[in-house]
Amino acid sequence: MIAPTKHHIAGSSPIRFSYKPAGLARTMMAHLAYQPLLPTGNKYLQQKWDKTSYDLHRGKVKSAKPTINTSPPKTYVHLAVKLKKQKLEEEWTMKIQRENNMLLEKISHIKRTTGGIDSKNYYDRKSLGKEKQQLELLRITKENQMILSRLSQCRSHYNLRSWNEDWLKTLKVMDSIARYPRGRTNNKRDKKTPLRSTMIVIKKKR
Repeated sequence: MIAPTKHHIAGSSPIRFSYKPAGLARTMMAHLAYQPLLPTGNKYLQQKWDKTSYDLHRGKVKSAKPTINTSPPKTYVHLAVKLKKQKLEEEWTMKIQRENNMLLEKISHIKRTTGGIDSKNYYDRKSLGKEKQQLELLRITKENQMILSRLSQCRSHYNLRSWNEDWLKTLKVMDSIARYPRGRTNNKRDKKTPLRSTMIVIKKKR
């Protein structure tokens, strides 16, 4: 923006112009657009006073401390780091490691040697009722022997002679009712062996 500093006058020195940036002129004229809350005689000074008071207010707000403590509570070391729990875990780990080492030594010893335990199952089976079972077995054996002796000493109640006579009578009846009498060979065989059972086939009448 070009603004003349002196007007041209006849016979005077040439006109001199001063160059001012547009942004600077706009800043110098900004107070004219300022609208104060209260009536004032000088807008420029009133704007500077209001800006100073506002900056002071913002500085107080930034430096103000809260009346309520919103900071996190203090962290205690004995609560964050539980030494007792760590100690118990270390002891438990050491115990497990010790037992594992013992087991490893036993296994290696068994591999190096044949072992001190016989793995063969040659042993008698033990039972709580073994004696009772043996007594029961003896009782049953005695009873069986007594029954056997009774059967061996017992005599027959049937008469073999009467059976033989009945069988001869039966043969005679069969010969009498048969269509064709038996031959002499059969009669002789029957007389020689009367107790032997013979099969007789009765032919049906056609």
